[in-house]
Amino acid sequence: AANWDALGVGATNLKLFVYGSIFAKGSAGPVNNGLAAGSVKSIQPSFTQFSNQPIILKDSFQINGSDMAQIGWVEVATEDGTSGYLWYLKSESETRLRFDDYLEMSMVEGELANGAGGVSFAAQAANVQGFGGGINAYGSQGLFAAIQARGNVMAGFSAGTGLSDFDQVLKNLDTQGAIEENMLFLNRSLDLDFDDMLGQISGGGVGGTAYGLFENSEDMALNLGFSGFRRGSYDFYKTSWKYLNDASTRGGVAVSGIEGVLIPAGTSTVYDQQLGTNIRRPFLHVRYRASQTEDRRYKNWITGSAGGAYTTNLDAMQVNWLSERCLVTQAANNFVLFQN
Repeated sequence: AANWDALGVGATNLKLFVYGSIFAKGSAGPVNNGLAAGSVKSIQPSFTQFSNQPIILKDSFQINGSDMAQIGWVEVATEDGTSGYLWYLKSESETRLRFDDYLEMSMVEGELANGAGGVSFAAQAANVQGFGGGINAYGSQGLFAAIQARGNVMAGFSAGTGLSDFDQVLKNLDTQGAIEENMLFLNRSLDLDFDDMLGQISGGGVGGTAYGLFENSEDMALNLGFSGFRRGSYDFYKTSWKYLNDASTRGGVAVSGIEGVLIPAGTSTVYDQQLGTNIRRPFLHVRYRASQTEDRRYKNWITGSAGGAYTTNLDAMQVNWLSERCLVTQAANNFVLFQN
């Protein structure tokens, strides 16, 4: 520290770039002066371990035996492609669709207790049936929370300054993993900002449009909805994410803040502690609790004493769903969250 002070640099917050070493002929290896004489100095690499908590999701549908015996047909056309005339199964189908939505939304919106979302562990424990365990023992880190905690966040992107703002994103990605191919999932507003940004890049054609950007085709230039582009050494493929536009989810007026997300494409190699080996996994994937005797990815069973089930004395048919899963946001430092 005294030597650095003599140079006028100072020892506070000093950063060194080590690129090699030099020793005299016939000299010994590196020696740690703080240890016994002749002790070899060893550099021990460190690593950071990440883990996520799988959560158990449940839902059920119940109809009593008396109502099952009173037939009434209902014509339906559901999101999963089911169409035609259904009876009480219409409500069962809608319950199942809602459960499927929960499975996806919990992976996107999940928060750790006392984690990035600021959810009080005590409050969460008081309102969840069967809740227990120590601090940070429950909850699950979803996509948005993982990027906010370990990734990159950009606020205030606009078409007017979009290119310079986007270049800042690229420069930051250069310092991280520099994944060449990336996916952009955007809401409608940010999707149009990207189209405006790309449409203003060059002015070599009629009306400021360079047809070279559209395979030199004037007809293609009229299509202003860009689906992919390349900037620097990166390829980007963008799409409008319905979840961020739907008024019943993130597209609602009362829900704001997140406009889009950049997700690296491809896979990376990580060490799986449970398997005890290196595995290749997508940067974003879902893990499930499972064994040779129990697979909890998506369980569905019927109980009761109606509708063909004879398991209990309940005069009803109960359809049950269960899943135990968590989202793995691998290498979150390569993800970018766009906020307004």
